[in-house]
Amino acid sequence: MGKPIRVLIIDDSASVRQTLAQVLSQDPDIEVMAVASDPHAAARRIMEEVPDVITLDVEMPHMDGITFLKKLMAQRPIPVVMCSSLTTEGSETLLQALEAGAVDIIAKPKIAAADALAESAAMICDVVKAAASARVQARGPRKPVVRQGYGEPAPKLTADAMLPPARPQSGAMAKTTEIVGCVGASTGGTEALKDLLMALPANAPGLVIVQHMPEKFTAAFAKRLDGLCEVSVKEAEDGDPVLRGHVLIAPGGRHTMLERQGARYHVSVREGPLVSRHRPSVDVLFRSAARAAGRNAVGVIMTGMGDDGARGMLEMKQTGAFTIAQNEASCIVFGMPKEAIALGGVDRVVGLDEIARELLLAQSRA
Repeated sequence: MGKPIRVLIIDDSASVRQTLAQVLSQDPDIEVMAVASDPHAAARRIMEEVPDVITLDVEMPHMDGITFLKKLMAQRPIPVVMCSSLTTEGSETLLQALEAGAVDIIAKPKIAAADALAESAAMICDVVKAAASARVQARGPRKPVVRQGYGEPAPKLTADAMLPPARPQSGAMAKTTEIVGCVGASTGGTEALKDLLMALPANAPGLVIVQHMPEKFTAAFAKRLDGLCEVSVKEAEDGDPVLRGHVLIAPGGRHTMLERQGARYHVSVREGPLVSRHRPSVDVLFRSAARAAGRNAVGVIMTGMGDDGARGMLEMKQTGAFTIAQNEASCIVFGMPKEAIALGGVDRVVGLDEIARELLLAQSRA
């Protein structure tokens, strides 16, 4: 094992600092380097030793987290994970943090039922480890076994936990004139998805997107994108149709699946266990696309840590879908695309600025 990831925790709440430090310290790959109650104390600590990752509260005395983040990214870029309570009101601020250079968002851990806390702890550690692999650049202005009160996450589940695999003959599904796109992203995906969707015209293929984000934040994310793009963007609700020129963002905390009735597609939004350590899971979306759409689908896997979506993308390709992966040069974290490519599930590897064109070409070939 290599050197542990050194984390600096910045939060004005002593209880949050303590809980977050305990959660992170459980992971043998993570070391809590220090904690700080405000950005000024953090800045002094950074002058002594530079952390690999910073977790940063939004609202703090003396200087708010967004201001500190902007100064940090302009002067000494370090991967930053924003840590916030799950509130709808704070979601817009956190989206501003992502635009300012934050790598990801985590919800503040709360003492709760052991299984819920174990899920939260596992996701927090995964996000921090993903952040440590991120490329940051300077910018202008089932029940767990309880351990130490937090628990160990249940075994890593596959999409089998939500729905059975597609049959190989699904590729013979009747071809339609409508293409449906399914997109998966994680670390670095919020800004990458913004670039992708802003490049699409109003008559682009209907898209369903899984972006790993906590609940409450996906609605604000969708609203933000809707105001920037020609396509219409909203947080997915159970039964929503998948239509040309419309984009559905899977809600945080629930799985989103593609379903078909006749020649029409809609989404199903359901509760369920973590799949590939995530909920929503890209593997679940991609498998559902393989089952429901077959060769009428296009799969896109983008920047993110881990392997969520790799197996599902292979299933999509095996049922005739056209599959695209974002290339390493344009990824913040080349984890999910790399795993999908390694499994043989990818037809095309392209830069972020080429994905929209590939989607439109697939639509023109339908």
